[in-house]
Amino acid sequence: MTTGVRRRMGVEERRQQLIGVALELFSNRSPDDVSIDEIAAAAGISRPLVYHYFPGKLSLYEAALRRAADELALRFVEPREGALGARLLRVMGRFFDFVDDHGPGFSALMRGGPAVGSSQTNAMIDEVRQAAYEQILTHLGIGLERPPARLELVVRSWVSLAESTALIWLDGRRIPRGELELQLVHDFAALAAVSAAYDVEMAGILVRILADEPSDGPFGELVGRLAALVPAEVPDPR
Repeated sequence: MTTGVRRRMGVEERRQQLIGVALELFSNRSPDDVSIDEIAAAAGISRPLVYHYFPGKLSLYEAALRRAADELALRFVEPREGALGARLLRVMGRFFDFVDDHGPGFSALMRGGPAVGSSQTNAMIDEVRQAAYEQILTHLGIGLERPPARLELVVRSWVSLAESTALIWLDGRRIPRGELELQLVHDFAALAAVSAAYDVEMAGILVRILADEPSDGPFGELVGRLAALVPAEVPDPR
């Protein structure tokens, strides 16, 4: 039972409370559908007091996106231990945890939401993508200063693929999440393999990756799935 006595919050504590309340609301509904009145009610304060801490809905929205972007970037942090395939699978699990928990908020972050065109919002999105890119290079043991051009293309393409896949998945969740996480890890291996077919340096990186992969790991499973698609006897095209 509550006593009805409210504890007075400091300025920064109140700001953080409002950001948390806004993020929760934005995570469950489109930011366009959330009003300042709803945010104030959820925080247990008046509408004018919300404006005391934030000039308007856009500034509060951007603050909520900042918190979401920081949290999402952390989902790609993984100790550099064990085989790469298992590490990437754990990363995808945490990434989809975030997507699952913050569907509308994730969509708003990646698509811009009501702040579309805002340089600050675009910068936050780029920060998340860059953080993910740098973490993957770290997993590969590649320096960030000047990675091979084809490797940069593979990693950035994969980060973009994970993002677009998650956005599409949110529209109905028609594919089991676990399967999609594994498929994205397989997609990384496939992108790297195709690039290796065109570039000696990428081939060396791929060989190094596969040397540490167990046969029952995600990459080994991909090899098994592809082998099962090849018929025992290839028909003569003549």
